[in-house]
Amino acid sequence: MLDPELRDAALGQPYVAFTDPLAARRNFRRATRLSRALRAAYPATGIEIDDVWVPILDGPKLSVRRYAPAVVAQPLPALVYLHGGAFVAGDLDTEHDRCVRYAAEVGCAVFSVQYRQPPEHPFPTPLHDCYVAVEWIASGADGVGVDPGRIAVGGSSAGATLATGVALLARDRGGPALALQLLLYPALDNRLDSRSMGLFPEVTSWTVADSALMWQHYLGPGGASDATHAVPARSTDFRGVAPAYVLIADVDALRDEALDYAGRMIEDEVPVDLHLVAGTFHGFDVAVPGATVSVRSLDDQVRALRAALGTGA
Repeated sequence: MLDPELRDAALGQPYVAFTDPLAARRNFRRATRLSRALRAAYPATGIEIDDVWVPILDGPKLSVRRYAPAVVAQPLPALVYLHGGAFVAGDLDTEHDRCVRYAAEVGCAVFSVQYRQPPEHPFPTPLHDCYVAVEWIASGADGVGVDPGRIAVGGSSAGATLATGVALLARDRGGPALALQLLLYPALDNRLDSRSMGLFPEVTSWTVADSALMWQHYLGPGGASDATHAVPARSTDFRGVAPAYVLIADVDALRDEALDYAGRMIEDEVPVDLHLVAGTFHGFDVAVPGATVSVRSLDDQVRALRAALGTGA
């Protein structure tokens, strides 16, 4: 059963199909209302916002938007944030309000990454873009003013999928020691055989068909040879991976794969802060940011980031 505030608001939410990625990109912006109206929800007072460019070896520089408190001594802890959009859609404006709030209330720098997107750029390109951005930020390149010992990675939906891949790569490559992986209703398994996939085949903002198309676009026509990084649920060893905050919507086809993933991390002694939020659907806190449950959830994310990055209780 959906939370009453979410249920009423969800009735007016347009459905975004991912059959045509170009159309999805256009419609995604409309559906999530990420424009002046949403930006007014969390005004950027006291937050400096600028764009930086991260060099990569196989293409043009990556666009990364930096949010940071204006009056805070450097070096700052940092969150590298990866937007959602089924891999194919979304951009640096998609979760502007969330990034502003994290920077203001956590007291950290937030770097929102515009990774290259499928189907034009299938795996491994999006994941490697995100990982290169984390390495670049941790290196202090171009004077970004970040404490390399206090860096978290996070994202929502497909962005959370990429965040899990970054955490696995950081462990496997001996990369930056991450303080936290912040995973908001992640997509983790392309097998689509969990119980919740059958329970909620077409609910509110996400469907089983969307999941299938998302993985098809991301993995490309030949699938992925590096399955444990492309499809995190196929990993069999989580020892040494960064601690995780996992937010799961309970009326979501992706619910059970996230629960299973969190459970397997716990079995491998990874610290996991697990939140199954009753009455919520996929992307609820972006779709209806003013709902009580959304505000409460965002408050809790801020708390978790503060604890992980050492900026307060």
